[in-house]
Amino acid sequence: MGSSARSLQAILGAPGVRGKRVSVLSKDGLTDFMQSIVFSKQETKEPFYVLDLSTVTALMDRWTRALPMVRPYYAVKCNPDPALLGIMASLGSSFDCASKAEIESVLALGVSADRIVFANPCKAESHIKYAASVGVNLTTFDSRDEIEKIRKWHPKCALLIRIKAPDDGGARCPLGPKYGALPEEVAPLFQAAQAARLTVTGVSFHIGSGATHSRAYQRAIAAAKTTFETATRLGLPRMRVLNIGGGFTADTQFNEAASAIKAALQSYFGNDSGLTIIAEPGRFFAESAFTLATNIIGKRIRGELREYWINDGIYGSMNCILYDHATITCTPLACTSNRANTTCKGVRTYSSTVFGPTCDALDTVLTGHQLPELQVNDWLVFPNMGAYTAAAGSNFNGFHTSAILTYLAFSNTS
Repeated sequence: MGSSARSLQAILGAPGVRGKRVSVLSKDGLTDFMQSIVFSKQETKEPFYVLDLSTVTALMDRWTRALPMVRPYYAVKCNPDPALLGIMASLGSSFDCASKAEIESVLALGVSADRIVFANPCKAESHIKYAASVGVNLTTFDSRDEIEKIRKWHPKCALLIRIKAPDDGGARCPLGPKYGALPEEVAPLFQAAQAARLTVTGVSFHIGSGATHSRAYQRAIAAAKTTFETATRLGLPRMRVLNIGGGFTADTQFNEAASAIKAALQSYFGNDSGLTIIAEPGRFFAESAFTLATNIIGKRIRGELREYWINDGIYGSMNCILYDHATITCTPLACTSNRANTTCKGVRTYSSTVFGPTCDALDTVLTGHQLPELQVNDWLVFPNMGAYTAAAGSNFNGFHTSAILTYLAFSNTS
C-alpha cells in the first residue's frame, strides 16, 4: 500500500472526518472538483469552502522534518473546523485553546485533556472552573490577578509564565501590546506564584501572528533562557516546558524560522536535558488547506471599470483583510461568458472592484484587480483562505458566515 493510500485510510478514520464524504482528487483536480460543485449548486449558488486534507498531512510532515524537537499545539482560534481539528488530532498534534468553547470542541473529538494548553493569559473565572472540571491542567499567565484567580479556582493547574517577546518579527498582528510580562515583572510574578503555592512549570512567549523576521524567535528564546535563570536564582522548582508560541507561515520563511529556532535552542538550551518544547502554530496548518468559492450576485459597468458583488465579504470570510491584514487574490471559475474556457485565461481583462454582499461600503474585497469580463452567476475562487477567515466571520446584515459549507477533498499527489 502506497503512502498516499495509507494517509487517506488514516484520514477517513479521523475524528471529525469519519462518516463524512471525502472526494479523492487527481494531483491537479481541485479546479475540476470545484466546478462540479458549482454546477451542482445551480439553484442556491451559496459560497462554499473546499478543505484539502492532503495539504494538512503534507504540512505536518514538513513540520516534523524541520522541527522534530518541537511538538505542535494547533491554535484552535485560527480555524476550528471539526474536520481540520480531527485530522490534526489523528496526526498527533496537541491543541492551544483560549476558551471553554474551544476546549469543548477539542474534547468532543476524543482528545485527552493532557493534550491541551489553555493558552490565554487572561481568562474568565467560569472558564478556569471549567478547565479544572475537565482536567486541563496547563495554562499561561502574565499578571498577579491571574495567579489569584487560578489559586482560587484551579490550584492544581501548572503555569507557564508568558513573557513579552523582545521583537515582534514584523508580525501581521503583534501581540506584545496586549500580553506578556516585562523583564522587571518576571521575578515578582514568580514570587507571587510561589506564595500562592502554584507550580510554574515553564515559559511561554508569542512573537505575533504571521511573523516575517526569524530573528524574533532567537531573541525571544534568549529572553526565555533569562527567565529560566531567574526562576533558578529564586529557588523555584526546575522548570521543564518552553512554549515558543506561533507566528509560523507555510512559505519559505518557515525554513528560515526553523533554522533560527534550532540554532537558538541549541545555543541557549542545548544542555537542558528533559526540556519539553512546544509551539502554537495556527495559520501554518490552516491557511493553504482551504479554498473559498463565491458567486457573483451583481455587476455594474462604469466605462472601463467593472464592479462585481459576491455573496461573501468583509463581514464574512474576508474579515481577514481587516483583522489579519491579509492580502487575498482570486481567479474566475466556470465563466458563463466562455464555458469552454472555464478559467478565463487568455482573454482581455479589466480593472475590477469586488464588493461583498452587505450594504456597508466598507465591504469591499478587492480594488484594481484585473479580471476578465464576468457575468452574474459566474464564480470567483479565493485560495489560501483557511486562516482567520470563517472563524472570525459574522452574521451582519443576515449573511451567515457560519452557514458556509465545507467540502472535504484529498488530493492524490502520487
